[in-house]
Amino acid sequence: MHDVIVIGGGLAGAATAYFLAVDGVSTLLLERHDLNTQASGANAGGLHGQIPYEPFAEEGDAWMAGFAPVLDLMTAAVALWRELPAMLRTDLEVAMTGGLIVASSEADLRRLERKARIERRHGLDVELLDRTALRDFAPYVSDTMIGGAFCATEGNANPLRATPAFAARAIQHGAKICTYTNVIGVARQSGGFRVHTDRGDFDGARVVDAAGADAARIAAMLGVTLAIEGEPIQASVTERVAPLVPHLLYYTGSMLTLKQTAQGTLIIGGGWPAALDPQQRPVVDAESLVRNLAVAIDVVPALASLHVVRSWAGVVNGTKDWRPILGECSSVPGFYVSFFPWVGFTAGPLAGRIVASLVQGKPPPVDVDVRAFTP
Repeated sequence: MHDVIVIGGGLAGAATAYFLAVDGVSTLLLERHDLNTQASGANAGGLHGQIPYEPFAEEGDAWMAGFAPVLDLMTAAVALWRELPAMLRTDLEVAMTGGLIVASSEADLRRLERKARIERRHGLDVELLDRTALRDFAPYVSDTMIGGAFCATEGNANPLRATPAFAARAIQHGAKICTYTNVIGVARQSGGFRVHTDRGDFDGARVVDAAGADAARIAAMLGVTLAIEGEPIQASVTERVAPLVPHLLYYTGSMLTLKQTAQGTLIIGGGWPAALDPQQRPVVDAESLVRNLAVAIDVVPALASLHVVRSWAGVVNGTKDWRPILGECSSVPGFYVSFFPWVGFTAGPLAGRIVASLVQGKPPPVDVDVRAFTP
């Protein structure tokens, strides 16, 4: 019998297992594939701290009213990333160079100004840039951009390193990890839960559902409905070049995220849709690839001379309102959910720390009422 069984070997699950193990909690993590093979390892590595532009522009103040507490969580999540390299004794290639969102229309620039006012009320350091200031601050950006906003508390990290680092340290602190172990059932029993897998049954006093895109399937085994979406998206990486883009870059006019890694490669993404193969696995869509690269070149013309060396597809997990699902399910005591939508790489470590605290009956380590996100 384990104190806690964590289902899901992505960033949120590995972080949960780590924080539990550090506190001396007997922990077992189950993952149906290998660790870090789904969204946690396939994302572009951005550490996002500001209000996402697209839903803000589309939904406006009504959406923002519900999202405001999430913004505070994201701020705490980015702050935690600063501590992780020392905590995990691993170079995660964390670079807090700030996030720059640029605009090519007056209407978008006015939205950025309104967004910045809200962000400042929540303590974010946001600087508005007119055309001249943008030229001086980011000379690599196209002259068609007329202004932007810079948020200093953003950056990027290496998604291929974070989850394995959490898992390795969790094992050092006594956690057990079983990969290639598919959960096929979860049932309540006296004293906790029995988790049925294709490699046998495991008993735990409590269960944490950190299964990402699979979280709704796991929850349904206990009669819990989670309104989770999963979308196949893709990204690309270029050859190595000299320093060109020092910021996490966005564009109001179309889907784009752009960042340069410690190795000099540029990762180009933004949520462009991928396709699904006959087995329903995400694969790169050629049309999305061409359009994504065209937008990137429009914003940063110097990219036109570079070669793309790899493109890949993965699944991003979300909720319609962009609000996370964190904590103990009221209808199933002892069953916890750790799910942070759309920006799961940014918030995965914080989600793990929050849920690990709640599982032990401790107050969460953030000054936010996480009960608002209880399933």
